[in-house]
Order: sequence, then C-alpha cells, then structure tokens
Amino acid sequence: MRPPEDFLNEVRVIRSKISHIGYVNRIKDNLLDIKRKKLLPLYENLKSANCVICSGSGRSLYSLNAAMSQIAMSQIGWRNKVVLTPDDPGFPGKNMYDAAAELERRYKKTLLLINSGSGFSDDPLVMTQDLAEYIEDKKSSSFSMGLITSNVSSPLARIVGEHGYVVELKGRGRSKPSLEYSEVGIMGDMFELGSLLLLCMMTEAIFRNLRVDGVLRLCEEELSKLGQLIDSNVESETYAQLVDILERRINVFLGGKGTANEIAKMTAIRLFHIKGFLGDNVYIARGVNTPHPRAGDLEILVSFSGETKPVISWCNIFKELNGIVLSITGTKKSTLAEKSDFHITLEEKVKLGQPRRFYMRAAYVLSPLPVKLAERLSERGLKLPEYIIN
Repeated sequence: MRPPEDFLNEVRVIRSKISHIGYVNRIKDNLLDIKRKKLLPLYENLKSANCVICSGSGRSLYSLNAAMSQIAMSQIGWRNKVVLTPDDPGFPGKNMYDAAAELERRYKKTLLLINSGSGFSDDPLVMTQDLAEYIEDKKSSSFSMGLITSNVSSPLARIVGEHGYVVELKGRGRSKPSLEYSEVGIMGDMFELGSLLLLCMMTEAIFRNLRVDGVLRLCEEELSKLGQLIDSNVESETYAQLVDILERRINVFLGGKGTANEIAKMTAIRLFHIKGFLGDNVYIARGVNTPHPRAGDLEILVSFSGETKPVISWCNIFKELNGIVLSITGTKKSTLAEKSDFHITLEEKVKLGQPRRFYMRAAYVLSPLPVKLAERLSERGLKLPEYIIN
C-alpha cells in the first residue's frame, strides 16, 4: 500500500497541467470530468458481456478496436469474451438485424459498443437502428448497447439511451479557430485519444476484476505518467529530426500488426490531412493501394516486441529502397530497433496474455507529430484552413 503522501502528490499532479501540449491537458480534464454513475452501467455491461460488437467510424473506431483487441488477444482472465466487428469474416450476417438471431443463439449476452464523438456517424447509426428494430420485433433481452460520445443529444445517443447506456466524454467543443495547434489539436484529437485511454483502462480493470472506481483510478494513474512520457519524446532530438523530414516533399508509410496496426491507422488519418494539403500521400504498409516507396520517404512502424517478422521485413525492404524508418517498440533492444534510423522506446513489462498500455501510449506519443508539422508550416507562412484542424 502506498504512503498517503505519495497519493496526495499524485493527485496534485493530476489536478495541474501534465504536459506542455495543451490538448493533452484538456484530455486529462475531460477524463476526470466523467461521472462515475454514468460509467458504472456501461462498465458492468462490458464486464458481463459474452460477445462485444465494436462500431464506430474512422479514428473513433480504431480507438475502440485497439482497446477491445486487448480482450480478444488475451489468453487469461476474460471468461470466453468474443470481440467482433461487422467487417470480420466471422460476423454472422450482412447487417446487424440479420446477425442478431445468430448472435442470440451463440451468446447469452451481446453488447453493441459504439465510439462516436459526434453521434452522427452513419455506420454505427444504421447498426443501432437495426439492432433496436430486432430487439423490439423479437422482444429480445440478449442485447444491450453502449455509447461513448461528446454529443448526448445526437440521434445515436437517443437510440442507445433507449436500449443501453450513454457515457459523455467531452471533446474539442466549440474552440475558436487557432494556429496554436498544440492547444486545440487536429480534428477530433481530444475525444479520440481520450476515449482510447478510457477504453484501455476499462479493459485493464475488467482483467483485474476491479469495480468502476478502479477504472477512474487507473485513468488517474496513467495520466500521472503520460504527460512526462509525451513531453520527453516531443522535446527530443529524434522528434525534431522527424518534423524536419516530414516538412520535405515525401510520402509517409505506417504499419504494424494486430493492435499496432490500429494505432498506425489512427496516426495515418491525421498525417494525411497535413501531408495531403501539401500534395503528398500517407499510406498504410501493405495496404491495397500502397506503392513502392521512393528514396527519402518515411516509414513509421509500431511493434511491442520489435521482433514481429512481417514488420521487420517491411523495414528491410524500405531500407533497401533508401527510405527512412522510425520504429516504436516496447523493449529497448530489438531487431526492429537496431535496423531503424530512428527509434522510440516505450518500455513496459507485462506478462504474456495481460492487457498492455504500450499501444495507447504509442498513439499519444505519435499524436503531436502532425501537430508539430502544422506549427512548422505555420512558421513558414503556410496557414492551414480550419476544416483541416476541425
């Protein structure tokens, strides 16, 4: 048990600024504003569900997938919890209504879990409408819905509220246009990164069989470490050189396997909005439209072990074509780290089969990269239009 003074010191840190990046502090404030009584029913439903169907759009979906994949890949402690998305080959229907009958036959309790900052995303809205129709037609008690959103008045929140539970997590809100990108972030940074941390701590709390207070406690614990982790990397020589490289007319490639690929896709969307404005492209490694890299292009690879063979192969090929490789790993010494031009270590020691914070931390450490690029371009006199950062 920690001494009382340690606890008090941690609380003081949490209630003050944790990072030099303004929107990271806003994320912290938004997470600490979550109401326990609102989180409790959603957490208990997630805890008791035999099957979790993930739904969302863009980075919100990738955040949800990254957190829930820790359940899907875990080897102990989850009690036969199955995680699916509508795009999985094993999803038993062409839409949620058709799939519901088979899901009801297979699982005692299924949770449709949605992550949507706006509450207006088309795909999850259609899924909730289909499931609501099935529940009402069949008078089924095997399903529930959960939504994390910044807009509790949206059509999505209204439907979910009738058949499940809605948790409000604030996002950027009505922040005025600003060239201080580090203060407001780009696009939905505040909601998408905030929901990623919240969902990761929910999965870890389930693994550790904690009550809902434990979820909020884990969020505070992680926030007390995250700000320093972000700042130490953003202020490093490696980060400065990466921004120099990104400022050039190059294409960017990002990749990883499993959960790491969800983090790569989160970062790729944000980088594309900046690089695309410059006429460059951003690709996911081994995607259907991924071309061969050119000399000087940048590849960002994420791997906890640094020993994932396909990822090492991507690194080798990129280097042979005179590309530049940045790797992010969870171990100091690895094959991938040694082969890379630049390397960031987010060391974490966990037992095999336990949830990892590495992937969530990688998303946060990569998050300021397009922000710093946008600020560099602003210094050069290139002002990005508001639709790119909003």
